Amino acid sequence: MIRSWTKIRKKLEEEYLAYSLRGRIRYFCTSYSKCPDHEGRAAILLDGKQIISGSYWEQWSNAHLLPDDETREKRLRTEFAFMDDTAVKLGMFDQRQFYSAFCEFDGQSIEESLASKNCLVRVFALLDRRVGRRRLIKLKETIGTEGEIFRIFFEIREKAEQDKHNGKVDEYALSVLRV
Repeated sequence: MIRSWTKIRKKLEEEYLAYSLRGRIRYFCTSYSKCPDHEGRAAILLDGKQIISGSYWEQWSNAHLLPDDETREKRLRTEFAFMDDTAVKLGMFDQRQFYSAFCEFDGQSIEESLASKNCLVRVFALLDRRVGRRRLIKLKETIGTEGEIFRIFFEIREKAEQDKHNGKVDEYALSVLRV
């Protein structure tokens, strides 16, 4: 069941968002009533600046930027076929994929969300307050194998956690996070 955007945003920003990021991360989603089929866009902002954004229009205007790999044909034939790092980086998602990612994230454990194939679900999970210091340290060990979007949000979260503690993080945690 899709809830209203207001309720979804409130849940993402007030219930799930890590304390260190509250007031800094904003989720944006809209559909345009005068647009055919009510197409829209979605974004995640940090301090008012868009980190990622996507729309239905970008799905097709950025198609020429897709890598020439085994997923290319399916991406071109099927709208929003993959919500991987490539799709999110190119802005190939809209408000419906944002809602869908939230529903997936909201309906499963944090471990399942962090392991999801949907990049948006993984970003929601990474920014979640249930991902604590120990899990961030564990994620740091494998961050080199992650996609660019996940790494960007990992750095945002890592910096926010360090700023939150103003250098008061225990030395072991700080040394592992800086590795």
